[in-house]
Amino acid sequence: MKALKIGNLLATVPIVQGGMGVGISLSGLASAVANQGGVGVISSAGLGAIYNNYSKDYRAASIWGLKEELRKAREATRGIVGVNVMVAMSNFADMVKTAVAEKADIIFSGAGLPLNLPSFLTEGAKTKLAPIVSSARAAKLLCQKWFSEYRYIPDAIVVEGPKAGGHLGYKEEQLVPEIVAEVRAFGAEHDCHIPVIAGGGIYTGEDIYRIMQLGADGVQMGTRFVTTEECDADPAFKQTYLDAKPQDIE
Repeated sequence: MKALKIGNLLATVPIVQGGMGVGISLSGLASAVANQGGVGVISSAGLGAIYNNYSKDYRAASIWGLKEELRKAREATRGIVGVNVMVAMSNFADMVKTAVAEKADIIFSGAGLPLNLPSFLTEGAKTKLAPIVSSARAAKLLCQKWFSEYRYIPDAIVVEGPKAGGHLGYKEEQLVPEIVAEVRAFGAEHDCHIPVIAGGGIYTGEDIYRIMQLGADGVQMGTRFVTTEECDADPAFKQTYLDAKPQDIE
């Protein structure tokens, strides 16, 4: 597998660990993935509930929690650590600003189109921005909007198919080549290469090979990491995955 290059960030293993909310992917999992050469990702969703001992104010606890998780990850790895922030979250702006201020390597943002994401970057900020899209049309719209409004080109684009958390209803075989073509065209216009990372239902080395043959520069994997020792989820949560039968999945 070739390395994944996102600006000046180099992941020797082209795997981005998907952000899994409410305590599934925190500093433990993110730092473990980063240490192996992948991109570790802390989910910012639900941190206010996890850190409610710090403050009963959800927003204040969330900000504190993200700072703490990034600090712990930094103590455990010198690899690439990112933050996932969903557009649909009520504290989206807080989490983006905190990730930038704490010098997270990269922000991944989906669950809605993060059209204003570049507006949160401060002068001299090193944090990369990677929107998550589910269609070639969305990729084109976002690239054009970021460039026309902020003179900013996405550092990477994540494509999520139907199996990425069950949010979307497209076939990844149709999705990846279309989006790759759109992103390559935009990159060519601006004399740059924007890496495309594909996620959803990628579980084995064969899956990774197949999706990268469709033009992806890297892959995003979430579920595969849930039952690992390093995953931050409760053991009972992990056990439900291990015990699941095909008929449990609908």
